[in-house]
Order: sequence, then C-alpha cells, then structure tokens
Amino acid sequence: MATERSLSPEARSILGAGISRRSVLAGAGGLGAASLLAACGGSGGDAASSENTVRWGNWPLYLDFDADTKKYPTLDKFTTQTGIDAAYFEDYNDNDEFFGKVQAQLKLGEDIGYDVVTPTDWMAARWIRLGYSQKFDLANIPNAGNILDSLASPSYDPNRESTLTWQGIMSGFGWNTEKNPKGIHTLDELFAPQNKGKIVVLTEMRDTIGVILLAQGVDITKVTEDQFMNAVDFMAAKISDGWIRGVKGNEYAEDLTSGDATAVIGWSGDMFILSSENEGKFDFAIPDSGGTISGDNLMIPSTASASGKANGEKLINYYYDPAVAAEVAAYVNYVCPVKGAQAEMEKIAPELATSEYIFPSDKTASRLHVFRSLTPDEETKWAEAFQKAQGN
Repeated sequence: MATERSLSPEARSILGAGISRRSVLAGAGGLGAASLLAACGGSGGDAASSENTVRWGNWPLYLDFDADTKKYPTLDKFTTQTGIDAAYFEDYNDNDEFFGKVQAQLKLGEDIGYDVVTPTDWMAARWIRLGYSQKFDLANIPNAGNILDSLASPSYDPNRESTLTWQGIMSGFGWNTEKNPKGIHTLDELFAPQNKGKIVVLTEMRDTIGVILLAQGVDITKVTEDQFMNAVDFMAAKISDGWIRGVKGNEYAEDLTSGDATAVIGWSGDMFILSSENEGKFDFAIPDSGGTISGDNLMIPSTASASGKANGEKLINYYYDPAVAAEVAAYVNYVCPVKGAQAEMEKIAPELATSEYIFPSDKTASRLHVFRSLTPDEETKWAEAFQKAQGN
C-alpha cells in the first residue's frame, strides 16, 4: 500500500532559502566535511560489518541532510522501513584517491569497510574490469527497472548487472549573462573576445574533452586516440594563447561569482544553483553540438559479505523508489536517474518538477552523450596527455 510522503524539512528550507550544497559546506566554516563525517560516525574503514547494517561510502553533500539534527531524513526512513541500520560516510573526495585507499584490500579480498560505494562511470568501469564489484541479485532490486532509458545500458555495464546511477551529471556551457547576453551555444561563442582570459574548463577529462570533441563532430561513444589527442591539442593551444585561465574542479563556480571567469565548460547542477543564488546572473546550455552526461554509481564491492550485499541491494532498491528519488533530487539538484520521480516532485516541489537540469526532457536527453569506456592503456595514456596539456 502506498504511503504518503512529504519533502523533508531540510530540503524544503533549502528550496525556500535558495541556497546550495556548496553554501551549506562553506557556512560550516572550520567544521566542513570533516565535521559532517564525525557526525556520521567516522570513515568506512573504521565501521564494523554486521548482519543488520549497510555501510555506504558517498561524496560529500550528496544526500538530503538535516543540519539541525545531523541526520539524513531519507536514510532514517530507510532504517524505519527495513530495520537495517545505515552507516553513511562522506568519504569520497576524488575517484583515484578513494580507489587508492581501498585497492590493496580489494586485491587481497579483505573487507574495505563499505557495502555500497559510489564511483563515477569511468571508475566504475575499472572496478568491474578488475573484478572488484559484485553482480546484483536483481530480485532484491525490483525498482531497478525505474532507471531512465538513456542510462540503462552503458558500455561498462550494458545490462546494469553491477551498477545503478546515483545521480546524473550533465556538462555543457555556463556563462555570465551580463557578459554574454546572447548566451553560449557553440565552441566559437565560448571563445568570443569578451571571454578571453576568463574561460575555465573542468578537470574531469571526459567532460571537457567530450564537449570539445562533440563540437568537432566526433561521436564520443566511438572516439579514436587520434581524435582525442586532436581535441587535447586544441585545449592546450587555448591555454597557451591565454583564452583558458584554468582547468578546475567545482571551484570554477567561485571564479564565476568573483568575476574572474565569464564562461565555462561546467556542470548543470552548479549552474542551476549559481543562477538561483545570483538572480539569474548565470545560465547554462547544452551545446548545439551536444553535451556529455555521466553519473556516479551505486555499486557493491567484491569484499562485501552476503548480508552486506543483501542489505546494500535493499538500500539501492529504496533509493530507486520514485518518491524517495524526488526528495533526494530536491536537495542535490543533479539529474535524477529514476523514472516517476518527476511526477513525485510535482507533489512536493512543483517549482523543480519542470527543471531541465533535474529532469531533462526527451529532446534534451537526446542531445546528451556518454563518453565511451577506455582500455587500461588508453586510460593511462589519455589522462597523461590531458594532464600535460594543463601544464602538469
């Protein structure tokens, strides 16, 4: 029987105040992510496994969080509904860093302290390739069928046997509307005179180079090494010529708000928040040639126990309930991967139900592309070329 759901007080207060996840973290001052970790009981490596617990490692500020109670409302509801205690750890800062922390234990088959992890697509591909993930018992995840069609068959897990998207990440062009009143829809418009020296692109190789490749007419699901290196050379030239001022992670948003940057290859979720925080001063568009979409993925590591795996599958199934997914989406403002969540959002936050940033229409989704999986040799060689182009 369906139960009535409502938006958590924290999510509602965030909507009303128009603040972002970054603002919440910045507002914590000296506390920051470490304090939030302490509130959740430490790191995954210190958590003991039990028959009635699921241990989840995720990225900071990536789940609805009540700053007053230091709890996660949807996670509390999961425990109430299932009787499974959820130990939640904001232990992800960087894919390579997290993998480096657990790689030795994975290789030895020892418990890594997590029953569910959340790697980005390309890193999920590595876990699968190395045999460090477990295949789902899909009988325990009936809601798996709710995944969006556009995310249902990635090259690294074509049958979604080992992963389900946690949140989708859309990349394209972001800009200061005062400096770019006509918007930015092509690579030529990004490199318009008013933006020289004030362009920032992402450190995420597949997003930055993916957008450039698409503008060059390349199908990024089939990109060759020569095509990739050509796009890297293009970026390197723009850095050398003084057009691109930096290659950055989430901190590119600070460059926009300070005025140091007027245009970016950036992420939709960030631009959505910047626009709401600055009275429409910033905007975002998928390039005419197409943008990229990637995701962070719910995955069960090879070292999880039988009970940890079963409890992890129940957790994943819970978050693929459309009503639960809608509540999370209202907080995180990234692309929601769950069918039916948009209808649920209309009930709790109708102002967000029409957001193309959270619920891309079919037309929008058709313009988003997934960067193909790389072989180990390609991953090493291409990443080195991307770093060299940055001057690293």
